[in-house]
Amino acid sequence: MERESYADSAYEAELTTSQASIHFARFMVDKPTNRMFRREGRYWLDLCLTPRPENSRGCYHDRWGPHRFEGLGEIFLVPPGEALHIRTETGAAQTSIVCEIDAAAVDRWLEDGIEWNDRRLAAGLDIAHPHIRACLSRLAEEVRHPGAGSAELAEMVVAQLAIEVARYCQAIAEGPITGGLASWRLRRIDERLQQGGPPPPLEELAALCHISVRQLTRGFRASRGCTIGDHIAQTRIEIAKRQLASDASIKSIAFGLGFASASSFSYAFRRAAGESPRQFRQRRYRKEG
Repeated sequence: MERESYADSAYEAELTTSQASIHFARFMVDKPTNRMFRREGRYWLDLCLTPRPENSRGCYHDRWGPHRFEGLGEIFLVPPGEALHIRTETGAAQTSIVCEIDAAAVDRWLEDGIEWNDRRLAAGLDIAHPHIRACLSRLAEEVRHPGAGSAELAEMVVAQLAIEVARYCQAIAEGPITGGLASWRLRRIDERLQQGGPPPPLEELAALCHISVRQLTRGFRASRGCTIGDHIAQTRIEIAKRQLASDASIKSIAFGLGFASASSFSYAFRRAAGESPRQFRQRRYRKEG
């Protein structure tokens, strides 16, 4: 099946290697999504850099029937030739790094091949694996801000990503991936953070997950490859970016997100985004205009 094209999406930047195509994609969806999705001869990996639309779910109709839908995580994978039905209940702007890897690049590391059974298909819809996330994040940086040797560096990262995907898929058959938080716990954390307001204390997040603060901090780092504090800070900035697209004042956005002052918000935003909230808003308005 040929690559799908979307009237509401755009590949803002892309990079091609001998084994993969990497795209920095923005999706502007103003209504619930309901579409079928398939790739032939390639693995499709999607790391959502912004929150996914509410209740994003996927179903392999040919395997599960039409009624079983599983939640889509921050990272999901679609195996070659498998048809995935994706649904969301709301529309939302979304930014993703998408990597299409040739099937041979992954399958060469699976000596006995791989059977895409129910367990592997379900696990692929919500991947919480630090090495896979690190590879996709590195590719996102290289696509958005290429430098000397970008093509060569991307080639090496894609090769590592193919190995990590093969190992992950193989490990699913042998038992759960250990060391990190369960997918349902990661979803609860993200859902709580998306409610906005001042950042919740770690004790609250640990209680949501029914674990201790120590288990929360260790498990989160193992799952996402960063501290939970860094994740909370980044989520606040992403929420701020969405709110800066509205008519709300910068001061009200700052206080609404729990910052002590507009200046402390501006400092944190500039440090994370490389520009002030005002500059971000002006650039967005110029682009939309």
